[in-house]
Amino acid sequence: QVQLVESGGGLVQAGGSLRLSCVASGRTFSGYTMGWFRQAPGKEREFVAAISWSGGRGYSADSVKGRFTISKDNVKSTVYLQMNSLKPEDTAVYYCAASQTGRSYNYWGQGTQVTVSP
Repeated sequence: QVQLVESGGGLVQAGGSLRLSCVASGRTFSGYTMGWFRQAPGKEREFVAAISWSGGRGYSADSVKGRFTISKDNVKSTVYLQMNSLKPEDTAVYYCAASQTGRSYNYWGQGTQVTVSP
């Protein structure tokens, strides 16, 4: 049974930092792309960042570029999202997801809430 379990969300003031973690289990994710998405109240879910388990640098949405960094630890089967210089508009539920094709995502975590106060 595939599981993606996020953690690390919370309440932070604007300008602060948080690091989200996503532990993946239940299958071999070699060759998969791991992504972070977010959904704010009343808005559609949007892409934040992604990285391949097999290597290469991650990439991120323009809205978070220069502030958020995605990384992974293959030994721990964990994907991270380091979020710096947080803004109130970053407030959302953040989801971890896994994609076999790099386009559509097959597996999703339950989400972790990030709230940034002004």
